[in-house]
Amino acid sequence: MIPLRLDPKSGRPPYRQIADQVRQALVAGTLRPGDQLPTVKTVVTHLAVNPNTVSRAYRELEHEGLVEGRPGAGTFVLRAPRGPAPRALAELERALGRWVARARDAGLDDRGIEALVREVLHDDGRAAIA
Repeated sequence: MIPLRLDPKSGRPPYRQIADQVRQALVAGTLRPGDQLPTVKTVVTHLAVNPNTVSRAYRELEHEGLVEGRPGAGTFVLRAPRGPAPRALAELERALGRWVARARDAGLDDRGIEALVREVLHDDGRAAIA
């Protein structure tokens, strides 16, 4: 099972957090076409959420053409979303890990790091260029 988790402080609805984590697993290659997603019941038990929350996440992924629900069989991966190649993604992850270590050395905690990343994302990266 892919490691799904919810962050109640994220401000994102739980169904979006689940869908985002499945998308990330697809981009990273953790999930591949043909793989079965955890059943709704499994996710409900693991995350202690309403079954409708998981169903909504899976419907969103299905609407995007990433997964397919098969009655009586489960939900299966059709394709990965567009994104970087696995090698490029691995390099980005290593670079980000180094950056996070430097941010922690500078005295930022997880919340500070998240706030800084959100600020740069909302600024479309202009702050990093200036």
